[in-house]
Amino acid sequence: MNVENSKSQMRKGMLEYCIMLLLRRRPSYANEIISLLKSADMIVVEGTLYPLLTRLKNDGMLRYEWQESKQGPPRKYYALTEEGQEALTQLDASWEELAKTVAILQSGQHLLPHTE
Repeated sequence: MNVENSKSQMRKGMLEYCIMLLLRRRPSYANEIISLLKSADMIVVEGTLYPLLTRLKNDGMLRYEWQESKQGPPRKYYALTEEGQEALTQLDASWEELAKTVAILQSGQHLLPHTE
């Protein structure tokens, strides 16, 4: 088993959900999203983030607007759409189910006494 590959796949699978969680709180621009993810110990590079943001926008989950910046050029701020909010609610429920399942499996609670 390639543990590093498995870890990478787990992170990729969670990235979309994590981005949407951040945008639930407030609109953010790409570099801010990267910094917020990094502060939560999830390392993401621009080359990974931008295609994902574009896909989420094309899927109707995100919208963006340009805002002037005090430092440099205008920034593209991403926010959840109403459809994105609804999808995130469903993802929250799925995450809770997955977390519960993993916790049960980690604890061994699923193991029934062996009967003969």
